[in-house]
Amino acid sequence: MNILLAPDKFKGTFTAEEICAIISRGLREALPNASIDTCPIADGGDGFAEILRQSLNGEWVDCAAHDAIGRSVTARYALCGDVAVMEMSEASGIRLIPEELRDVWNSSTFGTGEMMRHAIEKSQVKRIIMGIGGSATNDAGCGMAAALGVKFYDEKGDVLEPTPRNLTNCRSIDISNCIDLPEILVACDVENPLLGKDGATCVYGPQKGVGEDDMIPMEDCFNQLIDMTGGQKEAETAGAGAAGGLGFGLLTYCGANLLSGFDLVASETNLLEKIKSADVVITGEGMLDAQTLHGKGPAGVAAMARLEAKKIIAIAGVIEPVARQLFDQAYALHDETRTLDETIRRGEELLVTCVKKLASEL
Repeated sequence: MNILLAPDKFKGTFTAEEICAIISRGLREALPNASIDTCPIADGGDGFAEILRQSLNGEWVDCAAHDAIGRSVTARYALCGDVAVMEMSEASGIRLIPEELRDVWNSSTFGTGEMMRHAIEKSQVKRIIMGIGGSATNDAGCGMAAALGVKFYDEKGDVLEPTPRNLTNCRSIDISNCIDLPEILVACDVENPLLGKDGATCVYGPQKGVGEDDMIPMEDCFNQLIDMTGGQKEAETAGAGAAGGLGFGLLTYCGANLLSGFDLVASETNLLEKIKSADVVITGEGMLDAQTLHGKGPAGVAAMARLEAKKIIAIAGVIEPVARQLFDQAYALHDETRTLDETIRRGEELLVTCVKKLASEL
């Protein structure tokens, strides 16, 4: 039996590579004669740059930047020849900000722009591939743009620090001082537009601290930015709402192209050819839910496997019923017999147990 492991990360618990190692160990104990191949995946979020760095034989480059609330950090990106592969979360990620310090009104993607500027000016890259996911921000990419030279002015002509709180007072935008940019490809794991019930603020804002009373003011701020940039088409583009509207900012200020993060990684790692050689494909991530249906990596793996008439199995920390339809079988580590914290704490043990159960049912 030929088994392909193509999981995404279990966010905050295991990387995709660690998941492959744990599942492989469990399968080899239960099915010693099976042939096991691995192809860790990512869809633009955490782990995206590492997977492409390995595939493209790149090296890590460190650079000084600022996190979402303006603290100095050392961020890194992968330099693969004249291509920089980066994740916005390296500088502007929510994982960098302790919960008690999170303040979406006063946060920005400025550090993401600093990474881009370093890659352009110091590493002299001709292309940037950026994964956008896991952000602590909801600034429509204005912080990123400011780091590249775009200026935001209030009615008095004073330059604004590009946080949502200040951008509510923005009355004009000057892009004339933006540095020359290379080709920018954006690996996006969601299809949300910038505005509306499916947009950045309504869907992803609450997990960053946006309350009910904040929704309308933030939407109004975004509408003002759209009017000033003429970016209505960009705002409606699938993925514009990713990473607190960074997708919109990259489209509007950088002329970027938004791509499916999963498709990009699948192409670079030859995932389809590996699926063709397998009898069974195992994928998964920390949470399989309604969002999985809209561009997430495990859904992409499942679609490719079905086209090749392969059995597709999912393993995840938590699986909501709506996501089970994608897979022939689905195994969840978490159940009602324990708390979620306990499941996370016992993650490796539970994953090995789950794999042995899965193997007995193949």
